[in-house]
Amino acid sequence: MKKLFFTLLTAGSLLFANSATGAQAAQPVQTNAASSYETTTSSVQQVAASKATAKSGTFKTKYNSNVRADAGTKYKIVTMAKKGSIATATHQKKVGNSTWYKVKVNGKSGWVLSTLLTATTVKKASVKTASTSSVVSAALALKGIPYKFGGTTRSGFDCSGFVQYAYKQAGKSVSRTTTSQFAETYAVSNPQPGDLVFFANTYKPGISHVGIYIGNNQFVHSGGAKAEVKSMNDPYWGKKFHSYKRF
Repeated sequence: MKKLFFTLLTAGSLLFANSATGAQAAQPVQTNAASSYETTTSSVQQVAASKATAKSGTFKTKYNSNVRADAGTKYKIVTMAKKGSIATATHQKKVGNSTWYKVKVNGKSGWVLSTLLTATTVKKASVKTASTSSVVSAALALKGIPYKFGGTTRSGFDCSGFVQYAYKQAGKSVSRTTTSQFAETYAVSNPQPGDLVFFANTYKPGISHVGIYIGNNQFVHSGGAKAEVKSMNDPYWGKKFHSYKRF
């Protein structure tokens, strides 16, 4: 009898244990939903916001093109670049199968689809400057013309009128007076032909006379009775020398 009771008790214990194990197995596995969402979102963001890399070059728009705040059509339009606009690239970014360039165009920065652009070269605007040889040649051609206070023509020159006329003949416009010519030039220690030579304290205190350096320690100017060449060691002008300057 005792043996039968023990057998029944053991069988009941096993049945209870198996039932508990089955109940645990039936319960759903708990996961951190918030953590999973954050991980997924982070991955999406990283793919969408791929890093931009440096890109240089000058391009021209093939069509009227929208320039956007970031790489992709979902971003707002910063400006619209008309067909033929010049765009300077600074960065590039890959979005899916497309490549976008960050450009400067219309005075603004933004992103343009690369297929809307074509590479081009921009010629620098030519600045009309006077060559030193042409300035010196023009100035020397005026030798012998009488000095005339306030003169700006071949009938007579004062010192700054002489400089202005010579430079104009060589293709460069300069200001009219000695003081303004002094103000718009910069000082040099080793003069080249065509540079200006300034003198001080001649007929008035301060900067008061100007000529054109022609090399070999000489300058040409309109002073005294006429336009003439003088040495920088001239007894009068040597003592009045102030500085060499260049446009």
